[in-house]
Order: sequence, then structure tokens, then C-alpha cells
Amino acid sequence: MSFFQDMFAVFKKRELLFIENRKESEDVYSFLFEREKDLTWKAGQYGLFSITHKTIKNPTKPFSLASAPTENMVKITTCIRDNPSDFKKALLELKPGMKVKMSGPIGSFNLQDNSPSLLIAGGIGITPFRSILKQIEAEGNKDEKQRKLLYLDGKKSYIYKNELDEIANNTSLSVTYLESRDDLHQEIEKFNALYKNNGKYFIAGPKSMVDSISTYLQNNHISKRNIKKDAFFGY
Repeated sequence: MSFFQDMFAVFKKRELLFIENRKESEDVYSFLFEREKDLTWKAGQYGLFSITHKTIKNPTKPFSLASAPTENMVKITTCIRDNPSDFKKALLELKPGMKVKMSGPIGSFNLQDNSPSLLIAGGIGITPFRSILKQIEAEGNKDEKQRKLLYLDGKKSYIYKNELDEIANNTSLSVTYLESRDDLHQEIEKFNALYKNNGKYFIAGPKSMVDSISTYLQNNHISKRNIKKDAFFGY
């Protein structure tokens, strides 16, 4: 069913009015757009964003919706390093009042039940988790179900850190900031020892990291059906 819902959503295009960009760290920027009243999404989904103010070779890219459905704006966050792509250059050129097009939202990277959940973010892969966790906070979710975020960032930038810490204070979420893959494996093993296949495992980040962690989980007897992946390409 979700496949057909996604196919339908892809054909639904809308224009989003640009508000502003914000520099989150040395090479990470967030872009904020006005939210139309009829635009809804599930926390963790993504949209296909298209540049319209100039002609570029690849004008459409997927971005996780970093904003929660309860927020009154659309937020995307991305790395923009030296010598960025034409698409990212065009993002930086946006001025308030200019527009981009968005198709979607699509995707099934979202919490669907109250199972204990381990959320594993690598670098910019924190973006769908911001949406998921802000939504949990907005819903006043004070249940005792275990939800743990492992945030791996070798640069120690940890974008959204203040927000994540605040969410942890207001909900049952726990957050651990990590610098190395070895530390990440140790934290995964702790969660696995407690919940095994009674838990759900969500991984978001660069494709190589997502594939590696998924394989690691399966080698530790976690079923594929309990692993959800959101692989980011070209970051």
C-alpha cells in the first residue's frame, strides 16, 4: 500500500515560499519554507525538492523533512562544502519570497508502534530523526517505552544538539553522542542485549554507513524486518 501512496504523492507537486537559511555548523545549512495549510506528512518522510529560479543539470533532489508535522514550516538541512553542486549553489542563492517546488511527501521511515526503538544517526542522517523526535515531544509522549538515539559524528558538530537535549528532558528519549564506530557498536550491543528482536532499529546517514550498520545488526541476529533504513546519497 505504501508504494502506491508514494507513487501518488510523487505526482503531487506544490510550490514552497522560501523564508530564510540558517548556518547550523561550519558546512551545514538549514533552509526554511512556508508551509501551506493543506501540506501534511508523517515524521520521518522526505520530499523531492526542485530548483525553479534557474536552469541546472539536475534540478531535483530528495531531502528529509527535518521539521515535524506539528511545526508551521518546512525545514530541510544539508551539507554544503567547498565546490558545491549546482543544486546546492542554487539553494544558497535563494532569497526570501523565491520559490522551490516539492513533490511528496513520501517514504515509510517512521515510528509505527510503541516498540522499544534504537535510532542510529550518522552525520546529516540526524535530519529525519529531528522530525520524529520533535513530533514525539509535541504529542506529549511521556510513555515509558525505551527510545534511544545514537548520534555518530566524527566531526563532533552534532547539529540540533540543543534541541535534542531539550527533547530528551521533556520525553523518555535518551541521547548518546558518539565519535567512533567502535563506540557505536558498543551502544548497539547494550540495546540489543536488552531488547533483541523485540526492538526496532532505525538507521539514517550516508549509504555506506547505513549498509554497514544494517549488516552488523543482522550479524547480531536482528531480523531484517526490524531494521528500517534511510540512506543518504552524495553527502
